[in-house]
Formats: sequence, structure tokens, C-alpha cells
Amino acid sequence: MHLKRSFKKSVAFILLALSISFCSARIRVSKGPEFYFMADYKEISAPGDIVYLSISIGKLPDGTLKLPGSPHMKLIRNSTGKSPGETDLFLVKKDSGVFYGAIPLSSWLEKGNFTLVYTYSDSNGATHSENYNITVNPKEFLNEDIPLNATNTAIRTDTSSTKVAQIDRLNEVLFTVNSNANYYEGLFIQPVDTTRRTSFFGDRRTYVYNTGTRSVSEHYGIDFGVPTGTPVKACGSGKVVLAENRVSTGWSIVIEHLPGLYSLYYHMDSLIASEGDIVKQGDVIGKSGATGLATGPHLHWEIRLNGSAVNPDFFKENLLFRP
Repeated sequence: MHLKRSFKKSVAFILLALSISFCSARIRVSKGPEFYFMADYKEISAPGDIVYLSISIGKLPDGTLKLPGSPHMKLIRNSTGKSPGETDLFLVKKDSGVFYGAIPLSSWLEKGNFTLVYTYSDSNGATHSENYNITVNPKEFLNEDIPLNATNTAIRTDTSSTKVAQIDRLNEVLFTVNSNANYYEGLFIQPVDTTRRTSFFGDRRTYVYNTGTRSVSEHYGIDFGVPTGTPVKACGSGKVVLAENRVSTGWSIVIEHLPGLYSLYYHMDSLIASEGDIVKQGDVIGKSGATGLATGPHLHWEIRLNGSAVNPDFFKENLLFRP
């Protein structure tokens, strides 16, 4: 894990060399109010990961906490100047002044060197910026053919108003960024107790229909091969924002964890959690199955950030901000 704690020089740079831990090092920005802050980010990433930035604001010598205005982050490819994404930062810990923001990296993103630009304003309205270097390394994804019987072919090619409405509702949920959503700040856990994976994040899939035709898609999550009735646990604490039976994904649940960050659980046999429930990490939310488009019993686990699918394993290994 390549985690870099950046202490960027602005007008002034203060390092508390006598501190017990480097966690207390800080940056002082002299223009406007004196902001002391520490930035956490992961300097080496891969397609399907996320680029995140956690800004911890330190208190001033008089004990006050002044927060920057309009905190924003943008990722820029150094070679072209183009941006694969940007987002605001959200205040997730008011008392300690911790801001968090994240940008999803497409699994199709080509390798390269990037600059993460953090901008904010002081109380006088002046804008400041800090730059952080990000490297995206290449990653290979599997290719697989999936033969479908008549039932699954019909589900896959269904263009009914019911299926379209379900897709629209899901997208509305997944593209909602609720700045007040702050349910979980730890590592995610795997939702089922197994090591057997039948499909992986980012697999390039070719569906072979029983009619002889084909279509190509990307697999947005991880499939765990487990028997029907296996308990499915919430990977992290959060709010259940969707719980219903869908044409393509069967009995499904979506949990909101942070602004724009959701976990999805598909093809379950039955649901235990209901829409609107607040669940804790490890709570059983349903039982696995083979409902919807499924070639056998399994659980599909997926993570979405700002509507984009990202690698669920990333969240088992990386803290997005300090608890």
C-alpha cells in the first residue's frame, strides 16, 4: 500500500519535529485565516480504484477551528491536461474539521501520471490551491463468455417499461450525493464468508444468447459462489436506500455509506433489511440466492461512487479518512 501523507509547502511550512507522531504535522496557509491542515491520499492507484483526499484541519494557537470555504478536488492527466473527474469535498467530522472527497477511476482508464488539485477559499474570498502527484498503473481484466438459456436471454434483452423504470430509479439513487450522509468511516468487510469468487470486478463479458446473438458488457462487481440461503452482511454501516425485487438483479439492496458512496447486493433469495433502515457493519440484510439474471446461486457485491462502479476490494484495504 502506497499511502503518502503530504505536507505541502505553501507560503509557510511548519513541521512539528518534536511530535510523537507524524500525524500531528501540519501545513499553515498564511493568506486569509491561518489554516493548518494535513492531507491524506493514496499516491499510487489502478483503474477501478478511487482517488481520495482527506483534509484534516488543525486548530489555531488560540484553540479556534477555522474551516476553508468551497473545498474542491480535480484530477488532471499531466500529458494532456484532461480531467477524468472532479468533486467537492464534504465535511464529515465537524468537531475535528475533517473533509473528504473521492473521484472514481474507470476500469478503462489508461495508465499515466496525474495531478490532484485541491482548491479552497479563505474568509476574504481568496482562492488557494495545493497539488498532489498521483500515478495510475496498468491493470489487466479477465475476458469471459457467458452462455444464457432462454430465461436469462429474455431477462437480458427485456426492454419493458417495468425494467426501464427500475433502471431509472436505481440511477437516481446512485447519482445522488447527499452531503449529510456520514454513516461509516472504517474499512469494509466482505459480505459473505467465502473465498470462492466466480466472477471478478471489471471482467469483460460476452453474453451468448440462446438465439445465437451476442452482446458485450463489463462486470461491475464481484460474484461470490455461495449456496442459496447464505447470510449476506452489510459491508459497512449505512442507510438502506433501495430494497426491492428487480427484473435483472432479483432481490436487491443498496446501502448509502458516505456522500455518493453506495454498496449493492444482488440476486438474493430474500431480504431482511427494508428501505429506510439504518444498519451496522455485519448486520444480516438478506439471504443469497439466484434471482434475476443468474446462472446459479451467488451473491453479486458492487460498490458505486458518484454513480460509477469501482473495485470493492479497494475499500477492504484503504481508509478514506482517519477515524
